[in-house]
Amino acid sequence: MIRYASRRLLAAIPLLFVVPLLVFALIELAPGDPAVVLAGDEPTPDRVEAIREELNLNAPVLVRYAMWVGDVLRGDLGTSFLSDQTVIELLTRRMATTMSLVLVAMVFAVVLGATLALVATLRSGGIVDRIVNGLASVAIAIPGFWFGLVLASVFAVGLQMFPAFGYQPLADGFWPWLSHLVLPGIALGLLPAAEVTLQLRSALGQVMKTDYVLNAEAKGLSRSSVVFKHSLKNACIPVVTVLGFRVAEVLAGSVTIEMIYNMPGLGRTAIEAVQGRDIPVLLGFVLFSTTVVVLVNLIVDISYGYFNPKVRS
Repeated sequence: MIRYASRRLLAAIPLLFVVPLLVFALIELAPGDPAVVLAGDEPTPDRVEAIREELNLNAPVLVRYAMWVGDVLRGDLGTSFLSDQTVIELLTRRMATTMSLVLVAMVFAVVLGATLALVATLRSGGIVDRIVNGLASVAIAIPGFWFGLVLASVFAVGLQMFPAFGYQPLADGFWPWLSHLVLPGIALGLLPAAEVTLQLRSALGQVMKTDYVLNAEAKGLSRSSVVFKHSLKNACIPVVTVLGFRVAEVLAGSVTIEMIYNMPGLGRTAIEAVQGRDIPVLLGFVLFSTTVVVLVNLIVDISYGYFNPKVRS
């Protein structure tokens, strides 16, 4: 299993460098000039040219990419064009917000999705099963940003149960930290929760029709015992795959949710970097996001070894 995981990790390493190269190319094709933005109001051509020379913006794309890769291999992600802070310091300071939001969203998705799927399976074919499948199908079609606005309007502005914006670090206390993440976490986790519900319900339905499950029911085992002890583990295999894909989507969706709830996270940082043509920060964000996706996919591959003995062999 360790050998399998090592091979998967080595195969994913090139992705960490291919994605930033594509970003370099897109930045080159995009309209606008970072030097003009940094030069301020009414910049002179000499001032713009001096900034371009200072930041090596006149160099070809591949040369700048090679220089960036060399700095990354030395542990240097560069310095922000706008704030003169190192990219590592800027991302580290805002990383906790985004990762906390992603964590709450995924926990919400797994807990709610698994609970609804199990309830629907235990009431297979009944009204509860139809309601769960109907609600999950509707939830998939709801945009996360719209749902986030609705939650903020009802539970933050109307009922004043949770904060409407901002973020409190975990060091300030568990409840202040969690209270600022409940609404954005639910908005961000709605889609993966719906997909977990549908995938797990479908997988359980197929597993429940297999011979060994039918044999267990024929021996007189209760339906709950058959579901939890004999069916759930095998049904989790497609769900693990879904969760691996959804982590990347949740990380991308955090950009919009952080803007709605005014949270100082990586998503907000990425938006500011795009608007200000802050290339080092944007590349640092892309590298961080790619690394998270690679690590999550590696965890998913390792998880297959637990749920599927064929992978271990």
